[in-house]
Amino acid sequence: MRIVGLGPKGSRSRGDARLAPRRARAKRLIPVLLLVALAAGCQSYHPEPLVPADRAAAFGARTLDNPRLREFIALEHASPPVEKRWDLGTLTLAALYYHPDLDIARAGLAEAQAGAITARQIPNPSLSFEDLSYTPGAGPSPWTVAPVINFLIETAGKRDYRTKGAQALVDAARSDLSTASWQVRGGVRNALLNLWAAQHRLALLRQRLDLQDRLATLLEHRFAVGEASALDVARERTNRNQVTLAVRDAERQGVDARTVLAVAVGVPLAALDGVELSFAAFETPAQPAPDAGALRREALVGRSDVQALLAQYAAAESAVALEIANQYPNITLSPGYGYDAGQNAYLLLPAADLPIFNQNQGPIAQARARREMAAARFTALQTRIIDAVDGAAASYRAATRALATADALSAGEQQRQQRILRSFDAGEVDRPTLLTAEIEDMAAEQSRFDALVQQRQALGGLEDALQHPLYDPTATFTVPQTNPRLPPEPAS
Repeated sequence: MRIVGLGPKGSRSRGDARLAPRRARAKRLIPVLLLVALAAGCQSYHPEPLVPADRAAAFGARTLDNPRLREFIALEHASPPVEKRWDLGTLTLAALYYHPDLDIARAGLAEAQAGAITARQIPNPSLSFEDLSYTPGAGPSPWTVAPVINFLIETAGKRDYRTKGAQALVDAARSDLSTASWQVRGGVRNALLNLWAAQHRLALLRQRLDLQDRLATLLEHRFAVGEASALDVARERTNRNQVTLAVRDAERQGVDARTVLAVAVGVPLAALDGVELSFAAFETPAQPAPDAGALRREALVGRSDVQALLAQYAAAESAVALEIANQYPNITLSPGYGYDAGQNAYLLLPAADLPIFNQNQGPIAQARARREMAAARFTALQTRIIDAVDGAAASYRAATRALATADALSAGEQQRQQRILRSFDAGEVDRPTLLTAEIEDMAAEQSRFDALVQQRQALGGLEDALQHPLYDPTATFTVPQTNPRLPPEPAS
């Protein structure tokens, strides 16, 4: 469409004739000024090179005495963490502050949030020229200029569908961050539990080694005077050697568990030097597991990975609606101004796609297939959750029964050891018999502790399956959506 804005040639006044060249120059400057104004609002690029040595040095400098970490923990706890030992709760908060997996999840959330901003944006207009030429001696002015601004008008609610899909992906990324935090918490719990088990086993083995050494030494002395057989001495020496090797293995397990705990928290191993740890969460009796059916229903609707897949399905649903809306063409309006050898003209050039060769069938089919895939992934996740909850609950019940049996056996050995002690005091049995009874009692205590560790591990597995705190049910942790180690951004 071309609309001429002036009357017949020669109808302008002399003043208009004198001002015409100035007006033409001013109108030619308008696009240039527009571009300058737009460029002034653009962001500038600042390179951020990734230097491996600097990142490694920053990791090596991490400690549990970091002031910002103490402030972060103080937001969740009334008393400062420096005044008490580091327990499961404070170590979990330290992991939420340091662990790199949460940095990855936060970056994914930031990307999804940026995608939501992009989806909400109205398409920028574009500037083009229908004609830009110079013809010497052509009329009052040799220039022909026809700038056109193209406005894209989206139809059929495309922008709304795109925005809903992007917001659903933000919700999914936020749930992924929550899932990552649960995994980090489980890693800290398992590592601290294994360290507690290794240290306690080491203490029991050292007590048993002391008894075994005393028994072997006593029998060696008796063998020297002919009061013990060589077979008895050899048997107890072998037992002592086996317990000695078990002590060394328990020491190794303690070192390994300490290393795993540092990894779970996200700090170097040296950061745990001199740190007093509390194992109260495992030493106190664990709460009995509730009904498995109620646990299953809670997990099927409340777990963060369930919420993430629901949000991903909502995004896939919006994608189907968007592709169906893409069947309907958008409209491009291109209003402009033309200056043609002294003549002014106003332009309006509408345009639209013509859905002749296809009606977007391929993208619609792909979007529907992705929606079906999202639904299938959700069903598969629910199946895995049901199996995980049922299996963890059954394992916890079995471990609890085994612990009850081990408690009964240990109590029986203690009673037997007390009877032998009374007989020893009465002179009815000798010292080797008393030491043997103490060693058997210690072996029963080791078995009881192994059953206790297995029961605590089963409880941790149930906690993971439910994504519900069972060791510390009243604890609530706020997972920061931005990196807590970075200084807060200034308020705008």
